[in-house]
Amino acid sequence: MEHLYLSSRQTDGSSFMELLMGTFSSVRIEANSDLLETGLSGADDHHSLKRVLTYGTFDLLHYGHIRLLQQASKLGDYLIVGLSTDEFNALKGKKSFYSYDVRREMLEALRYVDLVIPEDNWDQKPRDIKMYHADVVCMGGDWAGDPRFESLKDICDVVYLNRTPGISTTEVKGKLAQ
Repeated sequence: MEHLYLSSRQTDGSSFMELLMGTFSSVRIEANSDLLETGLSGADDHHSLKRVLTYGTFDLLHYGHIRLLQQASKLGDYLIVGLSTDEFNALKGKKSFYSYDVRREMLEALRYVDLVIPEDNWDQKPRDIKMYHADVVCMGGDWAGDPRFESLKDICDVVYLNRTPGISTTEVKGKLAQ
């Protein structure tokens, strides 16, 4: 089986993918995290990809999550998702229905997501921004004004996206419990 590895989404994904599918028996597109950590910046520390970073638990993945990730992906060329680990969720007093590994697998299957990294604590965000050369951090609008994200404005852009009305993981869990 032949594989073609690309380091980012293409702006004209559909026609490019049609061309690839006609050429290869299978196509595998993967993010190259080594390039993110070391290679895409030049001597002047500018890089060619606009990188967007968001965080969340993404438990019981639903259309509100999908819309948020779709909007986040439109803010740049490469979307990195900091996924809360089970241990971090426990520290926050949350328990996920799905384990970290299952949630990571679901996110990695989405076309909008290029890389999933573990979110272990509240304080890692500045380090993640530097390590992955993030240009933008985006979160749902319910986080607007939170000092944990407002403080990041010194090192990158911070964008708050509107939540999808009528859907939340808490609401889904409540309906399932009825």
